[in-house]
Amino acid sequence: MTTPFAATLAPGRRGPFGAHAVAGGVNLAVWSEHATAIDWCLFDAAGAQELARHRLHRDADGVFHGFLAGAGPGLVYGLRAHGPNLPREGHRFNPAKLLLDPWAREIVGRFEWRPEHHGYVLGASPFDTEETTDNAVHALKARVAPPREPARRDRAPRHAPAARVLYELHVKSFSMRHPGLPPEVRGTYAALAHPVALAHFRRLGVTTLSLLPVQYRLNEPMMAPGLVNHWGYNTLGFFCPDPRFAQQPGDATAVADEFRAMVAALHAAGLEVLMDVVYNHTPEGNHFGPTLSFRGLDQKSWYRVAPDGPDRGTLVDFTHCGNTVNVAHPGVARFVVDSLAFWVREMGVDGFRFDLAPVLGRGADGAFSRDAAFFRILQAEPALDGVALIAEPWDGGPRGYRVGGFPAPWQEWNDRFRDATRGFWLSQPGPHGPVTRREMLARLAGSPELYAGDGRPPTSSVNFIAVHDGFTLADLVAYARKHNHANGEDNRDGRDDEHSANFGAEGPTTDTTIRATRAAVQRALLATLLLAQGTPMLLAGDEFGHSQHGNNNAWNQDNPLGWLAWDEADDALTAFVARVLALRGEGALGAPATWHEAPLRAFALDDDAPEALAVRAGGWLLALNPDAAPRPIPPEALEGVVWALALDTAAHTPTDVTAALAPRSLRLLRR
Repeated sequence: MTTPFAATLAPGRRGPFGAHAVAGGVNLAVWSEHATAIDWCLFDAAGAQELARHRLHRDADGVFHGFLAGAGPGLVYGLRAHGPNLPREGHRFNPAKLLLDPWAREIVGRFEWRPEHHGYVLGASPFDTEETTDNAVHALKARVAPPREPARRDRAPRHAPAARVLYELHVKSFSMRHPGLPPEVRGTYAALAHPVALAHFRRLGVTTLSLLPVQYRLNEPMMAPGLVNHWGYNTLGFFCPDPRFAQQPGDATAVADEFRAMVAALHAAGLEVLMDVVYNHTPEGNHFGPTLSFRGLDQKSWYRVAPDGPDRGTLVDFTHCGNTVNVAHPGVARFVVDSLAFWVREMGVDGFRFDLAPVLGRGADGAFSRDAAFFRILQAEPALDGVALIAEPWDGGPRGYRVGGFPAPWQEWNDRFRDATRGFWLSQPGPHGPVTRREMLARLAGSPELYAGDGRPPTSSVNFIAVHDGFTLADLVAYARKHNHANGEDNRDGRDDEHSANFGAEGPTTDTTIRATRAAVQRALLATLLLAQGTPMLLAGDEFGHSQHGNNNAWNQDNPLGWLAWDEADDALTAFVARVLALRGEGALGAPATWHEAPLRAFALDDDAPEALAVRAGGWLLALNPDAAPRPIPPEALEGVVWALALDTAAHTPTDVTAALAPRSLRLLRR
């Protein structure tokens, strides 16, 4: 078969990495510290037949490159890497396995878990056998993308950290059951850009969408029938939008175009777009896993490999996912930063939430440091100047709980806020025992013991009550235990320490007293979250009482259980959330300017005090009563000011705003 491109490969440029259409052809550059040779394998448009194979030119520092004259966008290709196959030394080179270019901008094919994707004989030791069946027919392949103009970053909104309100959502789950959206756009990027969705975001008053993973992901092997990796925390294509959420999933170019259009529409509506990113592990798993990309290109550089002892050659697992990306290696760190810069420059996003973020700050010895090289490389990248950087500040490695340990300007998910606020309103002990009033005050004040000592502002604390991982807010007050049987793991998966309460009945009930109590506690929890100092984050669906029927780990539920039930939405609760956020926007207690311009005073901090806990700053007073009986506001908190009611989470608005607080309620007063 004749090909439209050159029969020989000229030396290429050393960068940028990946395959790019340039004047006269396509330039490819990849990096491997330990490969002895890398082949550039060219395929037909369907990725079914290999048409040609070229040996890349190698520089002394491990950069492999080539220029293919006559080629252009649409070129389909894969890589084959040659080198030592010494598993105990960490090397798993196997040229029989076609590899996906880690820098691929477009991905062709549909992945299936097959034996030939493994570099060893299944059922045998991965350290003693080598499997040499060519997997090219079934392997995912890269496709050269058409050149694009950079995203219009000048059109992106720039919300000050003090004004930012996060809204965590899953692209598909948000819209699949929304009756106001056209059926053809439900579950897609386009749905988030639809006027119906934009109207909801505006009504709430959120400023920033935080999207669950939208990079190209794989399912895990051996999943139960009907279940998939719905959340997407299993990334393989770090430069590719996930085609699952596109109207034309089979056209990678159209997928990227739809994603860019979504971001542009959200920007035009005044909304920022953040991405949840997974640079801590890949789908290649542990030493029993397949050879798909990184493992075959240079396992010892891309992953952390046990160097000695009885586990020598196995992959270090700080993620509970089988492998750990070795961001301590400068080549891998550069890859991560290049990927982040791509999403900002070309796709237009405004920031990132990093899954299991301590992995990024672990050095060669495995220890975490806020001065890690990765953080310095990240800070030096011009494309990332001013973007939001949010850490999930824990992983599964040694001393993996690092809340408060990241450098400025990072923000962090603060589970101390979650646990204290839940414990306070649900009368449940937190992980450190009963929640005291002083503990609750610290959370309301932006957790200063975690951040202020390093000069970091209160907005460093991303406050939340519920996120995708765990009970929804409605389930938090309706279930005392998880109900994850639909996940196929006999209810063993998911958190066992949710610190939830059902108030007398497990799950749905017709008891009006229980229902009223649950509703009151939901309002109190939401108001506490949205009025506290820090950066609030709301889980999509919590604003209208969405339930997952007690499932606190719906990661594999791409079905009505995992989709937001808009047809059951509590519109009054949505209106309540919008009202609280409007008060925050007016400078209510949670607005940082209020706290900085006026001293914070707290009242009734004694746990045995007969009055409600009260906090006063400037012209605002917040009083909280988590008890099942009425509690008065401390008289000294009311002195010297005539107060007006701004908010009361109780079902009935008091005629005397200084009267005792109803059970399980919060009241906000203003001068």
